[in-house]
Amino acid sequence: MVYTYIEEFINDLCFKLDIYEPHHLDMFTIAKKLNINIVYRESNFSFSIENDIILVKSTIQQEWQNFCHELGHRLRHVGQQLKMHYLFRDLQEYQAENFAYHFCVPTFMLEKIENLTAYKIAILFNVEYEFASKRLEMYERKVLNERFYSQAW
Repeated sequence: MVYTYIEEFINDLCFKLDIYEPHHLDMFTIAKKLNINIVYRESNFSFSIENDIILVKSTIQQEWQNFCHELGHRLRHVGQQLKMHYLFRDLQEYQAENFAYHFCVPTFMLEKIENLTAYKIAILFNVEYEFASKRLEMYERKVLNERFYSQAW
């Protein structure tokens, strides 16, 4: 399978952090390895600032998904979003959300699983069913596109 830039970035990150299986995807271990503090605050939204990722207390699945979203910002973006043009801020939000889908449920791990279902992804990767369903759709679209383009040539 040909990986996108974000998939390659996440593969490299996972291997550097010794993450090879779904049960290795633990936000507290990852944060410790990356020298990031996880802080819980009563707020309406999660965010990151300096070496802290601020999370809103929620379900384990939602906290994991929010952590990955904020980690995407932390690893790939610089600057103060509040001072940015709204279109650039929207782009960063899209990129962070895409990062979260791919880091919560890495492609290289999905490739190893037979008979993929959203339910199986939700359980194995500890994400919400809706999140798992969208990630499965993304993965299946990628597989179909690769099959189509490989046959076209």
